[in-house]
Amino acid sequence: MSTTILTIYTLMWPGILAVTGVIILRAFISDWRQAKREGRDII
Repeated sequence: MSTTILTIYTLMWPGILAVTGVIILRAFISDWRQAKREGRDII
């Protein structure tokens, strides 16, 4: 396995985690705003 492929493989995971975190955060904020608009708790 070449060094370039191993480096790309290693650096791919933080990118995947960052994208997943942003998606979860956006969904949470959207749900929170909707709950606030409707005057109810999010939980």
